Amino acid sequence: MKVVVIGGTGLIGSKVVARLGEHGHEPVAAAPSTGVNTLTGEGLADVLQGASVVVDASNSPSFEDEAVMEFFRNSTTNLLKAETEAGVGHHVALSVVGTDRLQGSGYFRAKQVQEELIKASGMPCSIVRATQFFEFGKGLADGMTEGDTVRVPDAKIQPMVSDDVAAAVSRATIGAPAGGVVEVGGPETFQLEEFIRMALAAHDDPRTVVTDAQATYWGAELTEKTLLPGPDAHLAETRFADWLAQQK
Repeated sequence: MKVVVIGGTGLIGSKVVARLGEHGHEPVAAAPSTGVNTLTGEGLADVLQGASVVVDASNSPSFEDEAVMEFFRNSTTNLLKAETEAGVGHHVALSVVGTDRLQGSGYFRAKQVQEELIKASGMPCSIVRATQFFEFGKGLADGMTEGDTVRVPDAKIQPMVSDDVAAAVSRATIGAPAGGVVEVGGPETFQLEEFIRMALAAHDDPRTVVTDAQATYWGAELTEKTLLPGPDAHLAETRFADWLAQQK
């Protein structure tokens, strides 16, 4: 089965390509560096010839509000149109748990538009919403830092490793279309402050981490459960402490 992976050279996309190849499928990594640009439409018609499934694991190169909205709206529109013309039978997209609850953030407003375009297209689809990745703990801290202090919202988080995200996307790819959203998350729930503190400690980062009721998450206000998956989510097995130990 030919599977075109948009964003196939990125963190998740490259892992999906590797997994699908190991299972006997024909994955094709598509990205601007390989001559495929979903924002302009360049290369889409050619790469989609003979494809059964398209996986969209791409991300906007800019997180500025207008740029990220333009990216997800235009690239998703171009991709769905090209898929229809090529006779693709299944569209798989990687999204984020809590997207619909994080609309105070320009990034998540854009992800919501992406999801709505997919659902409205009539294309058989699977939208895989994943929780935050272990690998991005330090990046989260960087976005919440004031001076030497990281101020985080009072909320819980259920992070997972990127390998498990890629496994979930791969399962969705080779399975029947879900017809909507499926959620995946990590095996453990942490206070956001605890997760950030552990991530920084692993980098010997001396910043102080505190919970601040006024802090936001990429511009969005959080409740305790905003970032948590629902009761039907598939939970991965890799624990944060075990993953951190492997990084040393």
